[in-house]
Amino acid sequence: MDSESKYLLKKVVIDVLCLCTVGFPILFFYLFGKPFKRGFFCDDESLKHPFKESTVPSAALYVVGLFLPICSMMLIEFIHVRASNGQAARVFLGRPIHPWLWNCYKVIGVFGFGVASSHLITDIVKYSIGRLRPHFFDVCRPLVDCNDASNKQLYIEHFQCNSTNMQLLKEMRLSFPSGHSSFSAFTMVYFAMYLQARMTWRGSELLRPFVQFVSLLLSIGTAVSRVSDYKHHWSDVLAGFTNGTISAIITAVFVSDLFARRNGGLAVATEIETEPSSQYRDSGNNHII
Repeated sequence: MDSESKYLLKKVVIDVLCLCTVGFPILFFYLFGKPFKRGFFCDDESLKHPFKESTVPSAALYVVGLFLPICSMMLIEFIHVRASNGQAARVFLGRPIHPWLWNCYKVIGVFGFGVASSHLITDIVKYSIGRLRPHFFDVCRPLVDCNDASNKQLYIEHFQCNSTNMQLLKEMRLSFPSGHSSFSAFTMVYFAMYLQARMTWRGSELLRPFVQFVSLLLSIGTAVSRVSDYKHHWSDVLAGFTNGTISAIITAVFVSDLFARRNGGLAVATEIETEPSSQYRDSGNNHII
């Protein structure tokens, strides 16, 4: 195995290990996590909203949040490679790797790591706090006589729910922060920043800001729907949206190589890696995406 293949293999293995280290705890929380059991007050009006189905189901959230950015990234990187000159193929395990595949690996890999990191932060806080959702009473129907005057101002910690839906009983304790808001904020804010760095097509002055606007609008609409669907309190949504936005900015600026600091500003970064392969860089043409 030549030196370049060894370098790339080491790089890929470390990247995969890092991604798995962040991803496996998310799966653990989903399968085995037990939220902190927080109590309630009988006169807490914020917990007495009706249960409603989500306007933005989880399946739609993940499909749009992942499909739209990843497909766009693959298309834009393909156009960059076609329009650039001098991008040499990498050699991995004796076989050449097309520059487009390598670029997609880097861009999508960082995006996936950021999504997983933001999701893990949300899960850690969710399960540690165990805040009750606005539809708590409707889902749980606690076996407590809230009409009893002695229970009106009493903080009730030990109670049983008159429900057998274990999934809903678990989810009712995972209100803070909003996972939908955090995920949609990260994916769409990061996507908007990616477009700012890589989409430089001169054919239209408004296409890029239009796509960025639609992306952010989808994110904001998802966050607002969580309040109107009584899935979260407004503070849950604000915290989730803030977490996703900050995580996206940190990932785009400090983790990815989308931007490089030049003269105190942000500019499109050329790939600079100290590795045993031939270095290459984009042609810098501004007339391409």
